[in-house]
Parts: sequence; C-alpha cells; structure tokens
Amino acid sequence: MDAFYKFEGKFRTLANLMWIVVGNIIYAISINTLITPMNLYNGGFLGTAQLIRYFLANGLGVDLPANFDITGIIYFFMNCPLFIYAYRSVGLRFSIKSLLSIGISSLALTIVPVPAKPIFQDYLSACVVAGVIGGVGSGMILRGGSSTGGTDIIGVCMSKTHPNLSVGTVNIIFNALVYLTCFFVFNVQIAIYSFIYTTIRSTFMDRMHTQNINIKAIIVTKKEGIAETVNREMGRGVTAWDGMGTYTGDDMHVMMVAITKYELPQLKEIVEGIDPHAFMTVDEGETVVGNFKKHLA
Repeated sequence: MDAFYKFEGKFRTLANLMWIVVGNIIYAISINTLITPMNLYNGGFLGTAQLIRYFLANGLGVDLPANFDITGIIYFFMNCPLFIYAYRSVGLRFSIKSLLSIGISSLALTIVPVPAKPIFQDYLSACVVAGVIGGVGSGMILRGGSSTGGTDIIGVCMSKTHPNLSVGTVNIIFNALVYLTCFFVFNVQIAIYSFIYTTIRSTFMDRMHTQNINIKAIIVTKKEGIAETVNREMGRGVTAWDGMGTYTGDDMHVMMVAITKYELPQLKEIVEGIDPHAFMTVDEGETVVGNFKKHLA
C-alpha cells in the first residue's frame, strides 16, 4: 500500500508538471504570435513588462534584440521579489510551483518567435483567438496547482491577511493601471482591444479551470498532528472532536475540513504521511457559506 501511495504521488506530481509546462508554452504562443504583433497589451505584471519594453525601445532608445522578445526576461525579474513574499505568506509548496511556472513562462516568452507581420489583419479576430488560446493555457497552469505569477501571487498572499480582498480584485486594480497607461500613451483603440482580449482570456481560463469546487473531508485517526499540519501547510481551518470506535472501543480523533478539489491531493499526502491507516471520506460539490477562503490552487 505504501508503494502504491508513493507511485500515485509521483504520477500526480508528473501530471501537474505537464499541465504547467504545456500550459505556459500555449500561453506564450498566444502572446508572441497574436498579441505582440498587433501591439496589444496584457494585464497585470506581463502587461507592465510589455510597457517597460516599449519605453526602453521608444522612450530611452535602447537597441533591443530583433530576434527575440525581452518581455519574458523583464517579467521574470519583476516576479523575483514576490517569491520571498509568497514563501512567507503562503508556504514553500506554492512558492516552488510558482517559481517553476514563471521560469518556464519567461523562457517560452523569450524563445517563441514574434512574426514580422501579424497573422490577423483586424484587432477583434486577434483578440478572440488569442483570448481563447491564452485562456486554455492559463487554465492548464492553474490545474497544475501553480500560478501565472505577478498579481496572482500578490492576490493569494494578501487574501491570507485581508480576507475581504480577493485575487480577482487585485487583478482588476493592476489591469486598470495597465490599460489606463495604454489609453494615455497609445490610443483608446489599443486600450479597448487589449481589455477585450483580457476579458476573453479570463473567461476561457475559468472554463478550463473551475477554481473552487468545494469538498468536505472527514478524517478519523488515532494519531496527533494532522490538524496542525493542515493549518500550517494548507492554510485551512479544521474542526475536530473526540470520538470512539464502536467495534474496538478505541479513542479516535475526528476532523472535518472544507477544501477545494485541487487541494485534495495535498490533504491526502498530509494524512497518509502522518497516519497511513487513517480513515478519510470525501464529499464533493459542497456549498460553503461563511469564512471560506478562495485559494488560487
């Protein structure tokens, strides 16, 4: 049984890695082949990196390489300070996955070639196709248990200390700043079509990745430490009470925790690591009302 759990854990890790790698490549292709040639802009940190690239080339007259886009490099260095913030606020697991994802994303954005001429001649077609492709890629990254970096990391970390502040709210604030800059620096057409693209991408990202499908897990164990580990590593509250096995008469610890379905593998790892003989039941599709934090992954 222990060997099965180890194999299952390795397979799950490999599957998540594939989601992250493939998702980032698809996302980079949508940006470099469809958005960048049309001079449109992303929201969040990536959009900010695109603006920095523009100001370097057109404002400061920096001679940028013609054979690849440096947006990915700028994006990576912008995210570097956030890893320490994420580690202190959320934990090591999320920070490592985000670092991996952003590293792959930055590399893909740098090496995927930008066409000399736009593939589409009109903005709306480019926005729709890029939004669909980019949304699928972003959703795959989230399904792998990682993040797309930037405002997602800030949103997850701030939701820990500010329960009323969501990841979506942080994204809206950053996107508003990026598109307001596009409005004043370029023209209203660039700002509007960039906003349309981001809206379509966000819609398809949600379709690809349902962020908070809620699960109720009940755990029965004789050992101590599971609740504390769930609190520390997952940031989830646990309701616990003392019980008794009616067949054996042994004292038991009974716990209940509400999580999202993408947190279930981590909960299994915690429970199996502390008590391989623990009994756990899982009910999906729970409706949770009250103080339930919407985690990113």
